Amino acid sequence: MSKITNESAPVAVENARNFADQTKEVEILEADLAAADDKSREIAESFEKQIKEQARELRAKIKESEDSRVALMNMLEDMEDLRRRAEEEKEKTLAIIANFSDGLMFFDAEENLELVNSRMEVYFEIPKGAGSKIVGKKIADLGVVPALKPLVELLAKESKPVFRKELFMSEKAVFEVSLSDISGFHGKIGSLLIAHDITREKSVERMKTEFVSIAAHQLRTPISAIKWTLRMILDGDLGPINSEQRDFLEKTYKSNERMIVLINDLLNVTRIEEGRLIFDLALVDMGKIAQSLAVSYIDIAKQKNINIEIEDSRGAALLEARVDVEKIKLVISNLIENAIKYTPAGGKIIVAAGEIGGNVEVAVRDTGMGIPASQYERIFTKYFRGANAVKMETEGTGLGLFIAKNIVESHGGKIWFESVEGRGATFFFTIPKPSSPAGGEKTNVA
Repeated sequence: MSKITNESAPVAVENARNFADQTKEVEILEADLAAADDKSREIAESFEKQIKEQARELRAKIKESEDSRVALMNMLEDMEDLRRRAEEEKEKTLAIIANFSDGLMFFDAEENLELVNSRMEVYFEIPKGAGSKIVGKKIADLGVVPALKPLVELLAKESKPVFRKELFMSEKAVFEVSLSDISGFHGKIGSLLIAHDITREKSVERMKTEFVSIAAHQLRTPISAIKWTLRMILDGDLGPINSEQRDFLEKTYKSNERMIVLINDLLNVTRIEEGRLIFDLALVDMGKIAQSLAVSYIDIAKQKNINIEIEDSRGAALLEARVDVEKIKLVISNLIENAIKYTPAGGKIIVAAGEIGGNVEVAVRDTGMGIPASQYERIFTKYFRGANAVKMETEGTGLGLFIAKNIVESHGGKIWFESVEGRGATFFFTIPKPSSPAGGEKTNVA
């Protein structure tokens, strides 16, 4: 057994201390390792959790992407279906336009021609292949095709966005041309021009007018002869007649007079339709004409206990206008006769003349039965008579106001009325005053 000396004791103590320190360090290191291990575990768990969360989000995004892809594919299929349907509708529309019974032209918002159908090419005898060459041109430039010049001239005269006019090309080609704007959600997208062939209708109308004119002229002579024969008998030129004979002859004479009025109306209608209504123009005082006609009807009105009054608001000025005197007399007479016919006993008629806005105005006002509001629009149409007028006065042709309207408009004037049913009516018409006096000479107009 070794002998422990005093020199080795401190060494041993130092070694023991070092060992203790090392042991402590080991313990600290082990504690640090354990803490590091826990930290690593926490990091690993956190990392794993993040990976799982990201994986879940990725799977959700993949699913969302797949759903979007499927939705996109469905949308593409729907778009393809819509495109196919649009193409079918386009083809159908183009087929309808191409085979439409009327001629069609479509202009875009800038008035460039976008489409012309085959019927339009046939109507206007556009050379083969020329139809496609004019597509894209302005309306004014369509005149490069000679056959389209009358159409271009008609369109150039019209400034209205919507109009309907007749276009006479020849006896064998008459068209009703209409132009209307086409609007969408964002305003005007273009204009559609339609040419409708009315050649046959015009031919039939012309033949009908010619027939009426010939028939009326043929009837006029014998009817006039009957009138003067009856007048001679009634006046006693052919010998005396008794009261019963006179009564029958008076009724026959009145019926004959109505026939003459009807024939004259039919002749005036044919002149209107043939465009030869106005013949002799003269500068006259319209106030004097209206007054003289009103005076001539005073006795007739008195037979129905109707009073006729005359108003003249002209003062010292002349109510001069250049008119066909006989035709204007026919207008005023028609208005006065209607007033007498449809005004009950005890009523009043006022005939007035004056000047308004550079025009001569004549008005015939009555206290008669008036015009139903539902029939306002038809008053000046051919052969129309109001329902209440027919009940009150069964006889009538329905041509008087139609003729009056055309006579006034042929003079560049306007005719209209104001009425309340049961409270009378007032008919007005105006004729422009001449811009420069030309005396009282007559002017013949074909």
